[in-house]
Amino acid sequence: MSTSQDYIDNNKDRFIDELFELLRIPSVSTDSEKKGDIRKAADFLLNQFNSLNLNRTKLFETGGNPIVYAEHCPHDDKPTVLVYGHYDVQPSDPDELWDSPAFEPVIKDGDVYARGASDDKGQSYTHIKAIESFVKTGQEIPVNVKFILEGEEEIGSPNLVPFIEAHKEMLKCDMVLISDTAMFGKDMPSITYGLRGLAYMEVEVVGPNRDLHSGVYGGAVENPVNVLCEMIAKLKDEDGVIQIPGFYDKVIPLTEADRSASAALPFDEEAYKKSLDINAVHGEKGYTTLERASARPTLDVNGIWGGYIGEGAKTVLPSKANAKISMRLVPDQHPKEIAKLFSDYFNSLAPNTVKVTVNEHHGGHAAVTDLSFYGLKAAAKAFEDVYKKEPLFAREGGSIPIVADFKKVLGVESILMGFGLTSDAIHSPNEKFSLKDFHRGIKTSARFMELLAEMK
Repeated sequence: MSTSQDYIDNNKDRFIDELFELLRIPSVSTDSEKKGDIRKAADFLLNQFNSLNLNRTKLFETGGNPIVYAEHCPHDDKPTVLVYGHYDVQPSDPDELWDSPAFEPVIKDGDVYARGASDDKGQSYTHIKAIESFVKTGQEIPVNVKFILEGEEEIGSPNLVPFIEAHKEMLKCDMVLISDTAMFGKDMPSITYGLRGLAYMEVEVVGPNRDLHSGVYGGAVENPVNVLCEMIAKLKDEDGVIQIPGFYDKVIPLTEADRSASAALPFDEEAYKKSLDINAVHGEKGYTTLERASARPTLDVNGIWGGYIGEGAKTVLPSKANAKISMRLVPDQHPKEIAKLFSDYFNSLAPNTVKVTVNEHHGGHAAVTDLSFYGLKAAAKAFEDVYKKEPLFAREGGSIPIVADFKKVLGVESILMGFGLTSDAIHSPNEKFSLKDFHRGIKTSARFMELLAEMK
């Protein structure tokens, strides 16, 4: 065992105490009254870096919350790793559903319960402690490292991409390391190598200039809710294939390596159905449930409303109807292009009895890391050395837009080395994080840097 690994074992309790100190700070980015706490969390992290005597540490002001930056780059012949994370957290409400105060961490059955425990304070803090394990034992950090920790991830990172674009030279690196994802299951080390993109739309269908009596006008005036339902029904066929012309034109087919990695995952479809209380799964023909949920494009109605939805009956013919519709995208599907294709097709479905408005909310690009990338191989070996089992490789159905932004602006791949679990209840009451995986995460991060230096 290396000196750094011994150090991590010997300082296990102190690391937990420090994490708890960070978790006690209610750095909620959506709440303007928490600006002071945002600053307090940023200062806490800056002080951590300052204690390590790195080449450079700085708090960069933005149009919103500050970005904590640190770097130590003494090597001319070693890779440079840019570690990304965020110190802001979701609001704690509804507080009455927490078993203990959200910002007073408690340990139960080996897990720490607190807002931000898994997303993302606990996970991102592992890398700071990994760096400490080298510095405090008198070892040179094996690779060049840079850190960028932001305080606006939970509100869409409005200032992050402009910051990256303005500091491209400072942030130049060979890869980005992110720990803000989940393992496939407990004691199942996993590397997420693919994320889907997103195009999010909102539509409105308007008929008469006011709500009407359905008895007086029904049958003579078009009902916008009926029209909206009919239009939505034409977006996909019964086999789950999206009907928008051109939608699949740029979709990259799954490779044999992709399908093999997916097939190797210990997925129990019967347990999956039981956990959701459904009788059957549904999706695009020719693909497995995991492939449909992680590596193929989708279209889903996220919300639909119109007319009377109160208690009892009201015989109304609504004036308008609305829906929110999201499309998960795969590599080479451009969110702006898909939004335009959607808008054109949706408008084409409208009868002349109604007026239709389509608005694009936001979007992001998909990102997939080549399974042969040496950084991914180093991460896999690090997991294997610490967890004593080979890691799984999975693509996730969700989106982390910053991964695609790093690729676009800096031209580098991201390694998603997650230590959390899907059961960690992130964004929900009683968020938690395994302290065992917090400890193993620190060791895996340190081992990753050692291996990366040897591989390049």
